[in-house]
Amino acid sequence: MEGLSFLVLLCIAMPLKYFAGRPEAVRHVGMSHGVLFILYLLLVGIVCLKQKWSLKEIIIAVIASFIPLGTFYAEKTIFYKK
Repeated sequence: MEGLSFLVLLCIAMPLKYFAGRPEAVRHVGMSHGVLFILYLLLVGIVCLKQKWSLKEIIIAVIASFIPLGTFYAEKTIFYKK
């Protein structure tokens, strides 16, 4: 959800703000994304403790939250590894 909200913010809300003069789009989507971002980081903390992640896995999960599509990569490679 965090990754999806980031894409909506970048690809829909920001163009609406700057090209259509609709700043309220960024206000609403930005707030939702902020909450989901904090929840994602809390989830990373909980999962890394329960799964005993390495420092490398923790760093990848945190850095992935700042890169568009990064959380999708982290989910596929770290959260659901077997």
